[in-house]
Amino acid sequence: MRTNSDFHIVNAIRRAAKPLTGESIDFDPLLNMIGDSRLVLIGEASHGTHEFYRLRAQITKRLIAEKGFTAVAVEADWPDAYRVNQFVRFQGKDQDAIDALAGFRRFPAWMWRNADVLDFVGWLRNYNELHHASRRVGFYGLDLYSLHASIRAVLNFLDKVDPEAARRARYRYACFEDFGEDTQAYGYAASFGLSKSCEDEVINQWMEMRRRTADLARRDGHTFPDEFFFAEQNARLVKSAEEYYRSMFQEKISSWNLRDSHMAETLDALVQHLGTAHTKMVIWAHNSHLGDARATEMGHQGELNLGQLVRQRYGKQSVLVGFSTFTGTVTAASEWDGPAERKHVRPALPGSYEALFHSTGMSKFLLLLNDQDEARSLLREPRLERAIGVIYQPRSERQSHYFHAQLPDQFDAILYFDETRAVEPLERTTTWEAGEVPETYPSAL
Repeated sequence: MRTNSDFHIVNAIRRAAKPLTGESIDFDPLLNMIGDSRLVLIGEASHGTHEFYRLRAQITKRLIAEKGFTAVAVEADWPDAYRVNQFVRFQGKDQDAIDALAGFRRFPAWMWRNADVLDFVGWLRNYNELHHASRRVGFYGLDLYSLHASIRAVLNFLDKVDPEAARRARYRYACFEDFGEDTQAYGYAASFGLSKSCEDEVINQWMEMRRRTADLARRDGHTFPDEFFFAEQNARLVKSAEEYYRSMFQEKISSWNLRDSHMAETLDALVQHLGTAHTKMVIWAHNSHLGDARATEMGHQGELNLGQLVRQRYGKQSVLVGFSTFTGTVTAASEWDGPAERKHVRPALPGSYEALFHSTGMSKFLLLLNDQDEARSLLREPRLERAIGVIYQPRSERQSHYFHAQLPDQFDAILYFDETRAVEPLERTTTWEAGEVPETYPSAL
């Protein structure tokens, strides 16, 4: 039951919201708000919703075409995304967009191997084909899960430019051999003293590459600046991933902070590599990474995130945009490493921002939260906010998928869609095709 206060807030939202109607959605108000900002962070309330991916891509295309944005950085592993980067910049061996996405095989593959990303990668290559190499837009990953793929990338580069350095690197990275590709087994054993930590080895390897930047970027009269940058970031990723996998078995906040700090460091390295004076970049990740953590329950518990770190470093040069939905379907798993399923998203809980937006009766809208208006003021009262990651557990939804937040301090703008549908994986399994029979809400009887 809505209170008089809620009616007042709903009416304020209706007055401030900008409806998103028709096939060609008008994003002019959002682009006007972005202005000359250099970093635009665009989130998603789940890792498996078609509308979030599609609209995020549409906004990004306009930022590239109209505002000169030169890079897209995403919540994905560095080597897998760099393969896409090579494809869209006509530097790799892949002939088609679907081949360029082949590196995304680790769970959850559907995050990047889906129809909406495939369409965007194809668009980006076509856009780059019409522009000089110096103006082509890149595609990069910020995440740190690819420990072994990054090790292989470092060794491949060093084999080409300095075989003796490659030998030293192989000796150092051999520390992981007892665990094969099982990074969590390594993290458990190293964290509890069951096996020697590889911390010193990965730090020493990264430091050697840092010390020899000029030498390794230019060997035997050949210049490899981009290739060295790729290899150096992989070496730094190995260092961060080693620490992350050990921290997984200590405290959740520590591992979360390590991961988002690594993403922020990678972003800073990209800005510097691409040219600090003119680089304009779009960042794609989950709302929980891109909304300012200081405005959330997790932030009050000690977590930081990429959005917070970007705001602290870049200030008004950055814009944070979130997505939200009330109900629909989503592509997600029921457990870690489980198959992709098309799952029913329960209607949002009473008292949440999502339920409040649903009460407006508007099917989809843009709300600019940086305006000093009545809606912003009224929405600053903490409310529940939903976040669905790669796993969706509707039976424990309140505990698993909700936290308190102050939306106007978390984001500069929010895009709301009342009903959304699941993103389409490139590999549709029988589990996904079958979908999930909607549960009776709220009793599940």
